[in-house]
Amino acid sequence: MIGVIAKPEQLDAVEEFFQLFKTPWEHYRPGETYSVVIATSADVSGVNARLLLLYGPDAKSLDSQMGLTMGERIQSSCLRYQGMSIPIYGEARAFADTSRGDAVMMAGLEAAGVKVTRTDETVIRLGYDLFEEVRLLLAGSQPIEQAHIPTLDAHISMLRNWILEEQISLVEIPPIPAGYRFLACLTHDIDFIGIRQHKFDHTMLGFLYRSTVGALRNLLRGRITVQHLLETWGALASLPFVYMGWAKDFWDPFEWYLNAEENLPATYFLIPFKRLAGEHVAGSHASRRATAYDVTDLRDRVASLLKQGCELGVHGIDAWHSADRGRAEIQRIRELTARTGTGIRMHWLLQDSGTVAALEEAGFAYDSTAGYNETVGYRNGTTQVFRPLGARTLLELPMHIQDGALFFHNRLDLSESQAQERCQPLIDNANHYGGVLTLLWHDRSHGPERFWGDFYLNLLQQLKSLNVWFGSAADVVGWFRKRREIRFERVESPDGVRARVCDNAGEVQPALRVRVYSPGQVAGDKTYANFVDIAWDGMASDKPEQQMSGQFTAAVANPVLSQRS
Repeated sequence: MIGVIAKPEQLDAVEEFFQLFKTPWEHYRPGETYSVVIATSADVSGVNARLLLLYGPDAKSLDSQMGLTMGERIQSSCLRYQGMSIPIYGEARAFADTSRGDAVMMAGLEAAGVKVTRTDETVIRLGYDLFEEVRLLLAGSQPIEQAHIPTLDAHISMLRNWILEEQISLVEIPPIPAGYRFLACLTHDIDFIGIRQHKFDHTMLGFLYRSTVGALRNLLRGRITVQHLLETWGALASLPFVYMGWAKDFWDPFEWYLNAEENLPATYFLIPFKRLAGEHVAGSHASRRATAYDVTDLRDRVASLLKQGCELGVHGIDAWHSADRGRAEIQRIRELTARTGTGIRMHWLLQDSGTVAALEEAGFAYDSTAGYNETVGYRNGTTQVFRPLGARTLLELPMHIQDGALFFHNRLDLSESQAQERCQPLIDNANHYGGVLTLLWHDRSHGPERFWGDFYLNLLQQLKSLNVWFGSAADVVGWFRKRREIRFERVESPDGVRARVCDNAGEVQPALRVRVYSPGQVAGDKTYANFVDIAWDGMASDKPEQQMSGQFTAAVANPVLSQRS
């Protein structure tokens, strides 16, 4: 059991951190004995723990006893831990004298984290505030230059490592479904349903330019092939026949995606009101946010999409700043789908400090706006679905990889090989940390004149080869919501303190993993943790209990994985 001593204003951040790092914890109770105590407050006198993790740039009561003095404020925005770069967004300080301890984190040539071993306990003193970092990540946005780093997941990983290095047993429910490596979510923002709706407007004129001058430029830059150029010119030549209804509309997105994603559930975010740009939209081209279609133009499509296992969500216009507008937008979708639990992603990814409250008041089950238009990566530093600070029920499905961010000339403007190099670390991180990898491919990205469909197909094929669980946005959020409802309970017994997993969630599919770490083995300067994973769907009559000595006392299923990590 982990005891936590945090500042009063950090309680929300603490609660959410331990939803992401799903392990037994409680607010520290004086007089209790803990294997691990995490503290950000100044006074930790009287704490009884095998391992004390003491965070903060301010002086602590134990510093002088350990011979530590705070140094200058760290100017670098990143610390180093075992070869990893860890961005720090709040205040951080190095230590002026570390002669009585061993450095565990570095800021350049200075120690930003020090491990001091005492007679009956180990103290790891960090020069930054963990829960302040959690708050800043969940409430804000990582800068673009740090977008590729899953910073919050790295904080969890470091904490886990420090616990296991002290030969302390640990039980955890990781964000990894039993039998799979991680989750994947395929999403599509539908801004256009065809070029037939656009006659002599900026959209059509833009296509004429991109399919002529733009296509030749892209050929010379190696962004398209000669075959693609000919296909683009063929689409251009067919335009009059498309308008007359004699030729297929080459911007129609649905047939292509249904074929590409056969037997894979996907989520389509649909515009609720046509010809409405929305309010408070900044920029000289704000009027272009209005679309030529809305969900009422898709009545014939809705039934077939739902029959294929797809989910329909709201591509919001004004919900980001108005709960009343949000209610109107959600009702527009529900009139066609007759389903509850509707999610949203804002058109143009608009949001501000009041968006979470507005979306929750409007009745949305989840939001998936947390991503970048300019790059790919982790806006809030995590692969996991999380609850934004200030929300009660609304969950956030982070969006990680967007087609336009990869390929638009005014964004990253990458070739396909460069885009693969940019996406591969995100796939590797999902494979390492678990969680979900969320893709966004827009409506007409597969066709002329973009031709980003082949890259998308290759991404899908790669994910399929990695034993990934594919779910719609609602499915993925629902799985994380079930995981969040699992509770750990402190149980006193003659053999010591146990942490019992208490199920309030009902059946969970795919099943959760209950991961039990036992004391690791030391080889050289590294500790290898032994763990066993047990699949648990929440419905077993015997609830799993973790004896803190490392013995799993009530099995619920056969182990699905047993290895060193």
